[in-house]
Amino acid sequence: MSDSPLPLASTLHAPVLQWYAANARTLPWRDPDAGPWAVMISEFMLQQTPVARVLPAYETWIRRWPKPGDLAAEPSGEAVRAWDRLGYPRRALRLHAAAQAIVERHGGEVPSDHAALLALPGVGTYTAAAIASFAFGQRHAVVDTNVRRVFARALTGVAQPTISPTAADQRLAAAALPMEDSVAARWGVATMELGALICTARVPRCNQCPISTSCAWVLAGSPPYDGPPRKGQTYEGTDRQARGRLLAVLRAATSSVPKQQLDACWPDAPQRERALDGLVADGLVEPLPRNRYRLPQ
Repeated sequence: MSDSPLPLASTLHAPVLQWYAANARTLPWRDPDAGPWAVMISEFMLQQTPVARVLPAYETWIRRWPKPGDLAAEPSGEAVRAWDRLGYPRRALRLHAAAQAIVERHGGEVPSDHAALLALPGVGTYTAAAIASFAFGQRHAVVDTNVRRVFARALTGVAQPTISPTAADQRLAAAALPMEDSVAARWGVATMELGALICTARVPRCNQCPISTSCAWVLAGSPPYDGPPRKGQTYEGTDRQARGRLLAVLRAATSSVPKQQLDACWPDAPQRERALDGLVADGLVEPLPRNRYRLPQ
């Protein structure tokens, strides 16, 4: 972690923080009384998933499992069922495993120690930093796609960051952190919000940006992206869609289902079998005798 912020970044702190104070979305996991577990649930759900889709699922989860021990006491299949259509359902299994670890190692309370967070199942560099920062007010560089884009434009003058995160992104974000812990924590969520609402990927709203007069990209004339092609994700007809259809059948069932019922939900037999095998290998589906399947118990 850098001992002092970048000179340019330090001039951005005040306007970004002031903009956030006036424009931040009201989200339940940002409520001061929400607690670390609420922050943790939201961070798992928000990975590669927009806020609008996360909100109803989050509300369902926090009502049903207000503490880690509540989730840990249920079968992992219930987490998969409640994940519903959020996508990437392995996140549900990892969150369930993390809840069990929190109960076993930390007395049912989400740990504040950054190293302890990193040691939880499913918690990587980004998630550990986000929980430590947003839930406990600690000074960590929280670097998601939105933050990478803001810093790429404002601090390095390029239209888009590299396609995949790099160590340089982490170093840049660390060097841009304010020195005071609580201010750094707010800076993290403020830059994330700026990227989500203003400094967007396709049509940035530079005329509404609080740092447009200091942004290196704007000052350079907003040069277009000149890196490798950025391919959009497809879903229709993919193995991901097939997996989703199979899981939807199992989520709707109150008990195990016969293989024939799964066969009826996706017409491409080789793709369907590949998707089902993948779900079993990932621990999301449990095969039973007599060619029946269910969510994991």
